[in-house]
Amino acid sequence: MKTVFVVGAGPAGLFAARKIATAGHRVVIFNRDIKPGGLAEYGIYPVKDKMKDGLRKQFGKILELPEVAYFGHLPVGSGHALTLGELRQWNPAALVFAVGAQGTKKLGLPGEEARGVYSAKDFVYHYNRLPPFATRDFSTGKRIAIIGMGNVMVDIARWVMQDDPERRTEEVTVIARRGPFEVKFDEKEFDHIEAHLDRRALQDELQRVKERIAAVGQDIAKVPESSFPTLAKPFQEATAPRLTFRFLSSPTAIHADASGRIAHLTVTENLLVAKNGSTAAKATDKTSELEFDTLIFAIGDVVDPAVGLPFGKDGYVTNPDTAEAERAAYEVFDPAGGKVVEGTYVVGWARKASEGLVGKARFDAEQGATHILKHLESAPARMSAAPEEIRAALAKKGVALVAKEELPYLGRAEEKQARARGLHSFKFADDAEMLRAIEEEKSKGNSGSAAAD
Repeated sequence: MKTVFVVGAGPAGLFAARKIATAGHRVVIFNRDIKPGGLAEYGIYPVKDKMKDGLRKQFGKILELPEVAYFGHLPVGSGHALTLGELRQWNPAALVFAVGAQGTKKLGLPGEEARGVYSAKDFVYHYNRLPPFATRDFSTGKRIAIIGMGNVMVDIARWVMQDDPERRTEEVTVIARRGPFEVKFDEKEFDHIEAHLDRRALQDELQRVKERIAAVGQDIAKVPESSFPTLAKPFQEATAPRLTFRFLSSPTAIHADASGRIAHLTVTENLLVAKNGSTAAKATDKTSELEFDTLIFAIGDVVDPAVGLPFGKDGYVTNPDTAEAERAAYEVFDPAGGKVVEGTYVVGWARKASEGLVGKARFDAEQGATHILKHLESAPARMSAAPEEIRAALAKKGVALVAKEELPYLGRAEEKQARARGLHSFKFADDAEMLRAIEEEKSKGNSGSAAAD
């Protein structure tokens, strides 16, 4: 038996851990959050209870494996209680990073620091009650712009138009650098917000960009069958708040009002050009000014360089070996030294940011685990630190770890809160509240045991 450290307890980390553990090795999972699940817990839309419940059960079974240890409330990286160098000092046979894409993707626009300007990842974390995002200011106003046309945009639009308890929204405008044929959202997801679509405004917008999309052979008459099937249905007035689209537009500057909050947005008008069998946006010298009091960037994710792995323009650097491309794609590579970082791997979104959902993350993690197990076959035996040693060392540093044995106490406390509030499920929005709830439930359990004795 060899010891493997897995950093991150989202779907990729947990499914990789399961494959490695069931092959007979010890796995120690280090997780930034108290609760496991990652984006499956804090990224899936709040009301998708059936999906979340199913994943929680799967994750719970993984953590029940005797070969798996879990330490939550323990971010890894520079500026945190545990650095990559310290992690290596515990001498694991392999290190697997499944930390997702936790960096913030920005465009570097003038005025990005204005209040009311958010990244989609942070905004989604906020309404999914992930500490510390849950308690930060993510207030929205009446006129909201969302940059991007994927499923994350749909989720955010759905939240601000339907489910936000503090909703003030009157209009949501989706701003896209390309045209209506380049939408990335799934039809079944768009169905959730279709009733809000202002069809007259959409038809006007299609006419506005008609000539520019025709330049690449696109015909707006085919938009209903390609991207917006709602246009082929009998006409219905939009349900408030209304949803509109602005195509062939790229944000170039954000302007704040006297209070420091975004007041309007400068966009550059784009042309659509053919490129490598697809399309691309080409900026013109024409700009427009649009009034918004909230702006959310839903333009994908990037990995976090603070983790400490070799980092390049495309994320963490992996082995460029083309002869063994499948294996090499998971191996961390040090460009400065020109060699593979021995026994160090990336899986899931840490390997390829924003690539697929839970099923894709699971597949990628299990593929990566296959190569990790192959590495373990020939890796020299090491005196790796046992979970008990790790916990004791971190306790000396004052880290309030949450082990897998303590997670049921948190689950019990959350179930009580859900019942009291008449909710399907409940999540504490603050780490301190979670730690306190765990201790309270533990003390009740100990009191019960003492009474029984």
